[in-house]
Amino acid sequence: MRFRPCIDIHNGKVKQIIGGSLEDRDDRASENFVSEADASWFARFYHKDGLRGGHVILLNPPSSPYYERTRAQAEEALSACPGDLMVGGGVNPENAGAWLRAGASHVIVTSYVFSDGNFNEAHLREMIREVGKKSLVLDLSCRKKGEDYYIVTDRWQKFTSVRLDPDTLTGLMGECDEFLIHAADVEGRRQGPELDLVRLLRSAIEKSGSDFAMTYAGGIGNFEDLAAVRREGAGKIDVTVGSALDLFGGQMPYRDVLAACGA
Repeated sequence: MRFRPCIDIHNGKVKQIIGGSLEDRDDRASENFVSEADASWFARFYHKDGLRGGHVILLNPPSSPYYERTRAQAEEALSACPGDLMVGGGVNPENAGAWLRAGASHVIVTSYVFSDGNFNEAHLREMIREVGKKSLVLDLSCRKKGEDYYIVTDRWQKFTSVRLDPDTLTGLMGECDEFLIHAADVEGRRQGPELDLVRLLRSAIEKSGSDFAMTYAGGIGNFEDLAAVRREGAGKIDVTVGSALDLFGGQMPYRDVLAACGA
C-alpha cells in the first residue's frame, strides 16, 4: 500500500473540502482547510520524500471565473517537479496533451468518458489516441445508491448509469494505466473509509490476477482507518489521506502516515 499525495485546488487555493458539498454555482464548497502555501510548495515538499503518482485536481470548471487561477496553480505544481504528479479536472482530448507537456505524468479523466450519465466508449478511444493508455488514469469516483456503487461525475454531483463492480473494473483495466477512486459520500468527512468499496476494489484486482494500480481516497480520519484500508485491501490498494493529514490541519502526522504506508 503506497501513500499517494494530493493537491486539490479550488478558487486558486490549495484546499481540503467536503467532497459532496462542491457546487459549480458560485464556486461554493464546505472547506476543511485552506493553505497559505501554493501548489508548487506542496509539489516540492512531496518530491523531497521521493513521492510520485500524486494527484493534482482542479476543482473549478472551465466556466468558473476562478478557473484561470486554479489552472495556473496546477501548472506551477507540475512544472516544479515534472513527471511526479498526475492532473485531473476538466481533462479532454483538446487539453490532455498540453497537460502532459506541462509536466504531468498522467492525465485523469472522468466526465469526458462518463458523459451524459453513461459510459462513452468513443470518448475513451479519443483519449487513448491522444495520450495513450500508459498516460491515462480513469477516475472512477463513486457514490452509493441502494446497495451498489455508481460512478459519479461533474464534481461528484451527477450519478451515471455505470455500476461499479468487479466486471466493470476488470473490463476497464486494459484501457488505462491506473484507477483513482474517491468515495465521494465520505470524502473530507474524516469519519471512516468505505470499506465495502475497498473490498470491491480488492476483489477486482484478485479477479484480474494482476497488480493493477488503484488509489482509494475518502473518509480516513485516523491510523485505525488507515490500517483497515490496508487490511481490507490486502495491501493491494494505494491510499490518499487528505483532511486528516497534519499538512492540511488534521491530526495524523505526515511522517507517521508515510511510515504506516511503508514509505
